[in-house]
Amino acid sequence: MAAYTCSAADLGPLLGGSANASAAEYICGRFEAISNKFSDTTFAVDNTYLLFSAYLVFAMQLGFAMLCAGSVRAKNTMNIMLTNVLDAATGGIFFYIFGFAFAFGAPSNSFIGKHFFGLENIPSPSFDYGYFLYQYAFAIAAAGITSGSIAERTQFVAYLIYSSFLTGLVYPIVAHWFWSSYGWGSASRVENLLFGSGVIDFAGSGVVHLVGAVAGFWGAFIEGPRMGRFDHAGKAVPMRGHSGTLVVLGTFLLWFGWYGFNPGSFVNILKSYGESGSYYGQWSAIGRTAVTTTLAGCSAALTTLFGKRLQSGHWNVTDVCNGLLGGFAAITSGCSVVDPWAAIICGFVAAWVLIGCNLLAEKLRYDDPLEAAQLHGGCGTWGIIFTALFAKKEYVNEVYSGFPDRPYGLFMGGGGKLLAAHVVQILAITAWVSITMGAVFFILHKLNLLRISPDEEMAGLDLTSHGGLAYEYNHQELELEQKREFGPTV
Repeated sequence: MAAYTCSAADLGPLLGGSANASAAEYICGRFEAISNKFSDTTFAVDNTYLLFSAYLVFAMQLGFAMLCAGSVRAKNTMNIMLTNVLDAATGGIFFYIFGFAFAFGAPSNSFIGKHFFGLENIPSPSFDYGYFLYQYAFAIAAAGITSGSIAERTQFVAYLIYSSFLTGLVYPIVAHWFWSSYGWGSASRVENLLFGSGVIDFAGSGVVHLVGAVAGFWGAFIEGPRMGRFDHAGKAVPMRGHSGTLVVLGTFLLWFGWYGFNPGSFVNILKSYGESGSYYGQWSAIGRTAVTTTLAGCSAALTTLFGKRLQSGHWNVTDVCNGLLGGFAAITSGCSVVDPWAAIICGFVAAWVLIGCNLLAEKLRYDDPLEAAQLHGGCGTWGIIFTALFAKKEYVNEVYSGFPDRPYGLFMGGGGKLLAAHVVQILAITAWVSITMGAVFFILHKLNLLRISPDEEMAGLDLTSHGGLAYEYNHQELELEQKREFGPTV
């Protein structure tokens, strides 16, 4: 429906001719003032919602930091905390200079953005600074995932190099592919949708979680496992983190931040659905998205609790926390387009995917201190497939309007085109990140800039690289800890 524009020339005759021209001008002036006020209010409310969501996603960095700190041994606590700080700081500079432009610069081609470098000429208010801040928080989340995979054995300079490359180039190009309206795989394209549907990766099971996981996988694979992680027979030796308290604290902070990660991906809140602008609007879809996010995490946590109990005979809080986060990583793709009951299925399967990936990692002697590649990669991949199976037609048409016959979930009667698009997404992300980040880590390895020396690893990075330990130790306590990890020859 076209917007009505008040005109004194049109309104004058209705008020009795030219004698009332001044009255007509006054009424039109008041009408335009009220209309502008409503428009300003809409922008203010939407921008406030977006900024608040950005703050929540950024707060997840604190969750990552606590989770990482609790999951490593005490002698590497300062190191992993500093890497989390620098992921945010380095990522901010490189995403500002290059990353945002590569991801969302418009107009552009289907592969990479070409405008807004250094936020130059960024349009306002429809595409304002708040959107940059929100997308920056996503970029550093991907870098934080990678940090966990290579913890406890990586040179500090390697973190700076890979984080810059990931947030400045690798991640932004993937974001452009699937989130920009110009991207070849985006569900928001105005024409030529991939398989007629595009990829529905609403908040980034693929764009964020799979990207960070694949990058972390290659870093950990090229470095090799930590000293003492596997014995001479290849059997896994437990290397538990030093603080379950920090793990739980980090998990709850991440849970809280996920309410900005998933519901916040709507970007705005003052939007009605339906041709007549019905009362039912985006605010309801946002609430539903928060519910599906919650239920997937809860389902995954409970499934992991009992699954690991059957496997190991223990009720393990760290495993439950990782299972919970695996459920969140999985639901992130389809959180806005599935029913709550489907989210419970998503979390249930995600827990078993994580358990299976961890068993496979041990068998292949792959060492990831935070299970980051298994959690974000395995569960993120399942989340992409899950969306292609359970996306509901009604919700897809609401969130991705403009194509009433767009394909939806296979199990919901929507055919296999969405599933085909999502398989392409998984393959494209895996190939792109493997080529780029695999090359970065391989070059760092060849230049002896990747892994620390055996002596440094035994002593701990806090002592050798950061000037002291995070906690007070006496010499005997430190010696006993080293003997537990590396044997009596230390």
